[in-house]
Amino acid sequence: MKNILITGGAGFIGSNLTVELLNRGYYVTILDNLSSQIHSENEFNFSHKNFKFIQGDVRVISDWKAAIKDQDAIIHYASETGTGQSMYEINRYTNVNVVGTSNLFHCLSNYKHKVRKIILASSRAVYGEGKYFSNEEGEIYPCSRNYKLVSKGKYDHYGKNGCLLELRPTDEKSMIQPSSVYAITKSTQEQIIMLMGKALSIPTVALRYQNVYGPKQSLRNPYTGILSVFSTRILNGNNIHIYEDGLQSRDFVFISDVVAATILSLENQESNYHIFNVGSGNPTSVNDIALKLTNELGIKNKIKITGQYRIGDIRHNYACLNKIKKVLDFEPKYDVDLGIKKFVSWLKTQKVQKDNYLKSIGELKQNGFIK
Repeated sequence: MKNILITGGAGFIGSNLTVELLNRGYYVTILDNLSSQIHSENEFNFSHKNFKFIQGDVRVISDWKAAIKDQDAIIHYASETGTGQSMYEINRYTNVNVVGTSNLFHCLSNYKHKVRKIILASSRAVYGEGKYFSNEEGEIYPCSRNYKLVSKGKYDHYGKNGCLLELRPTDEKSMIQPSSVYAITKSTQEQIIMLMGKALSIPTVALRYQNVYGPKQSLRNPYTGILSVFSTRILNGNNIHIYEDGLQSRDFVFISDVVAATILSLENQESNYHIFNVGSGNPTSVNDIALKLTNELGIKNKIKITGQYRIGDIRHNYACLNKIKKVLDFEPKYDVDLGIKKFVSWLKTQKVQKDNYLKSIGELKQNGFIK
C-alpha cells in the first residue's frame, strides 16, 4: 500500500502523520475542509512531491469520489471533536461524523476503487466513565454521575455500600456507554466501519485514541484539547479554569506515540478487523497537567479551581494497552513530563492566538451544560 488518503489530514494528528508517511516513502492525499474553528486563514501550506491536497467535505459524496480515486488505504480523521460543544451542536456533529462516514461506504459500495484498508480515528469517549472495581460488586461500569451528588462536591463514583470505587484501566472489551453526543457519533462510526468493512471484504481498524497532545495542536480551538486550551489562556495572561476539584484524570498520550501506533496498524495485517486502545497507559490528573504546563512555561498563579461541572464530562479514564502491545508490539515512548517539554518547546515558536475560551463557556452556560 503506497497511496494513502487522510481525511481531516490538515488537522493536528493528520498533519503529523502525513509528515511521517511521506518520510517513509508513501504518497499522501489529504481531504480537508479547513474548518475555521481549527484553522486560521491560509494556515495550511504544505508542499511535497508525493503530496496532494483536496479542499473538500466528507458530507459531500462527490468530494469522497474524487478523493478515493487510486487510493490503497484511507485513514479517516475528519471529525468534529468537542465533547461539550457536541451537546448543543448536535446536527453538525452527527452530519460530519456519522453522515460523513456513511458517505465513505456509500462510495465504496457503489463505485470502483482500489481501497484495501481503512483506519478510523475513534476515541476513548466511547467508554463513558470506564471501568471500576469493588470487592463486593466486582467489575463495575458506572453510569453518568448524579448532579445532586456532584453539586455537593462528591465527584467520584461510589459503590452500593457507599465506598469509593477503585479505578481500573479500560480494555477494549469494556462496556460501551457514551456520555456525550460526540461519544455517540464515535461509537456509531466504529459500528459502521466494522460492519461495512466485513461486508465489503475491506480490512478495517478502529483506534481509540486517548487524550492526544503535542506540536501542531490547534491553539485557536477552545472546544477541545486541554493542553492547547490551557496554553492559549496562559499566553494571553488569563487564568486556567479547572472544573470540579481538578483531581479528575485522563490518559494523556503524546502525538509521536499516536503516529507510531497508527502506522503499525496500517502496515501490520494482524491489525485487520480489530479495535485498539492507543494511549500512554497511565492516568494524570487535570490539576497535575496544569501544574506541569505552568512550571514548564515559567508562569505561576494562573490556576483556578472552579468546582463547576460540565455535563458530558467523565471523572476518570485510562487505557489498558495489553492488546495493542501483544498484537502490534506497540510501546509508548513518551511519558507526560517529556511530552509536555516537547509541546512547550514547540509552543514557544508559535504566534499567540486569540483566547476564545470564555466564548465557548458562555455557549455551554447558555445551553445549560455547565452546572
